[in-house]
Amino acid sequence: MSNKEDIKEEEITKTDESQQVKEDQEITEETIKEEPTLEELLQVEKDKFLRLFAEFENYKKRTTKERIELFKTAGQEVMTSLLPVIDDFERAMSHTEEEKIDKEAEELRKGVELIYQKLYNTLENKGLSKVETKAGDVFDAEIHEAITQIPSPTDDLKGKVIDCIEKGYKLGDKIIRYPKVVIGQ
Repeated sequence: MSNKEDIKEEEITKTDESQQVKEDQEITEETIKEEPTLEELLQVEKDKFLRLFAEFENYKKRTTKERIELFKTAGQEVMTSLLPVIDDFERAMSHTEEEKIDKEAEELRKGVELIYQKLYNTLENKGLSKVETKAGDVFDAEIHEAITQIPSPTDDLKGKVIDCIEKGYKLGDKIIRYPKVVIGQ
């Protein structure tokens, strides 16, 4: 009996071992199926690379755009501080043109005008330009700054610019000082 029992035990052990081997094979096959293939890994890495490359290109474009914008408006503070000087020159020139002046004063006026033109041309070369505003223009709150409203002399001047008190200026496309106007109501 012991021989029969030994044989039965061996058969049971062999059966258990064969079942264990089958289970191990199934687990190994599942593990192999779960691991990505080389093509899948390559595709994932290509995708990561393309995303990183696109992100870098966007970064380059954004920094280039910011840099150009910075250069365009780099002198804004200096330009803004020089605008009252330009206003003073224009007031001085308008005052000297109104009066009858002698020869010496005429030479002085020409000198002041020459200095004004040189200063204004230099600022113009750096991107400064006037915001054109004339009496009769339609008032636009995005372009003009209304100082006051007065009753309009005629009906066609209602809601329009009657007088420009202070000129406006742009640096590139950006308005750095809005023209101060009087509008009719």
